[in-house]
Amino acid sequence: MPGSGSDQKLTVGVTFSAVCGKRQSCKSKFSYSVTAAQLNAALTLPRRGDRDMCNRRLAEAGQALPVRPFLIEPSYMWYMWIALVFFAVVTASSGFSAEGIAPAKSWKIGVLVSTSQALDAARAEGLRQGLRQFGYEEGKNIAMEYRYAEGKIDRLAPLARELVDLKVDVIVVGGTAVAVAAKNATSTIPIVVAGAGDLVEAGLINSYIYPGGNVTGVGRLSADFFGDRLKLIKEILPKASQIAALSNPNNPGHGRSLKDVELGARSSGLSFQNAAARNASDLPGAIAGAAKTGASALFILSDAMFNSQVAAIAQAALKHRLPSVYDRPTFVEAGGLMSYGVNLADLSRQAAEYVHHIFKGAKPSELTLVQPTKFDLLVNLKTADQIGVRIPPEVTARAVRLIK
Repeated sequence: MPGSGSDQKLTVGVTFSAVCGKRQSCKSKFSYSVTAAQLNAALTLPRRGDRDMCNRRLAEAGQALPVRPFLIEPSYMWYMWIALVFFAVVTASSGFSAEGIAPAKSWKIGVLVSTSQALDAARAEGLRQGLRQFGYEEGKNIAMEYRYAEGKIDRLAPLARELVDLKVDVIVVGGTAVAVAAKNATSTIPIVVAGAGDLVEAGLINSYIYPGGNVTGVGRLSADFFGDRLKLIKEILPKASQIAALSNPNNPGHGRSLKDVELGARSSGLSFQNAAARNASDLPGAIAGAAKTGASALFILSDAMFNSQVAAIAQAALKHRLPSVYDRPTFVEAGGLMSYGVNLADLSRQAAEYVHHIFKGAKPSELTLVQPTKFDLLVNLKTADQIGVRIPPEVTARAVRLIK
């Protein structure tokens, strides 16, 4: 038996049922320990034989069975032993116990994060919750390896290589830049995305239906999502004439995203400008420039660097009295006007299902990506008062959270 020595004990509990002649239905229940040697001895049992012969052969192998007289006819004995031996061999070779079935392997999951442990706490808990739903728990059958870039995007590549060197079974990522770093580090280890921008534009997948390669998971951004955020801006600023999109030229998904935002803005009757920031030091100037050139509102594209600088972005927008909208609650909590986006913890819970399918043998190249359909709106009413923006009642009614 693979993976077991001849002296390894297996506890087996089996109930056999049979019709004893024409008179009654009989059952016999057994629970005992056997070794590989004893199983081999059992395999040599004759197809037919009486009760005494069976007990004698088993006693010679070192394990007597309490076969009840007259409960099982000799003609059933061979079939009973075939079933018992097959059951014990399968459970021994697969690492399962007959009295308590548990996954045979302890899996190693790598998690690559662009921000800090504190900022990622909700997403990490969502992933753990999702994994628990499929029977995976840390310390029992999975080990988690987290790597945090602390907002320093240039750290993502070496951190991704660390996870590859650890020989993790799967890497979970959130965000396009993080996914790119993981993909550059490995083309064989499955990568599960828990929310990102345009993965096709970034060259990570062939399509959402047939991703190909080793990347799959849950998408987050789409043109429709951008359109909903633009509608929000028009609702609170009906006289708005120009919108500025805060983007990062280093983000591989922002090229396509800018085109989508510009198309949506122009279809809403808004002129468009791009406010670019490659690093944190560029943010104040980019936001000040957008306000100076007449932007009515700031539309912030999702980005790993922006995620770690939500407070700086929120305060710069507040300083220039520029209404702004992002896709995560931390931005509103830091003083931003609005956030509209998918619940990030839910994304991680959904990603756990992909991890489960991969552990069950599915290929990431064949797992269709999905996009979320439910989005949450948060509004900071205190910021609205400070910059002189009135939030309509129908908008506050849709918000899942209001900060006053």
